[in-house]
Amino acid sequence: MLYVFGFERVGVVTGDLYFVDPAPAKGQEGPEHGVRLELRLLERGELRGSIYSAQPIEVGRPVWRADFLESVDGPPGSFDRTHHHPVFSAWDPSRRVFTRELSADPMGWLAGQLADLDGLLAEAGFPADTAGPDDAAELSAAAPEIVAAARRMLDRVRAGELGRPPRDAVAVGNGNGGPALIRSGWL
Repeated sequence: MLYVFGFERVGVVTGDLYFVDPAPAKGQEGPEHGVRLELRLLERGELRGSIYSAQPIEVGRPVWRADFLESVDGPPGSFDRTHHHPVFSAWDPSRRVFTRELSADPMGWLAGQLADLDGLLAEAGFPADTAGPDDAAELSAAAPEIVAAARRMLDRVRAGELGRPPRDAVAVGNGNGGPALIRSGWL
């Protein structure tokens, strides 16, 4: 499942995720699932037909990411793999950053992050004018709706409806003939 919240130049995308890393960090072995949320750049394309045609929309480059993940075999509600990536290098995220506030109150923490677009952009190394002039206010106003959507998806992951292993695993080899990464979800 994928939700997209679009503003003038930035948007928030959130979706369920199932993930197996063949070379995880110590203490993060085994599959994980949950909800991923990203701040992304948005662009409107030129109309491809009449004035009544559908508007092409590109959900582009990632700016920031939060992963509300838990071990598949762990207790629901543990948030034991919940982290964020404050910086991207092109399409690749920085290392996982675990913070006490994020694990203690993930949805409250998320609401606080979404209320500070200028701070997210600055920490990610983007200039303030990356966002449209009203994006910060619109994102902050939409934060309760975005948090509610993430919470609903997380409830469905825990109920076994979302964040499941893929029927036909999407495997990306490690390039050395070793074990493959398994990932299911839009993000």
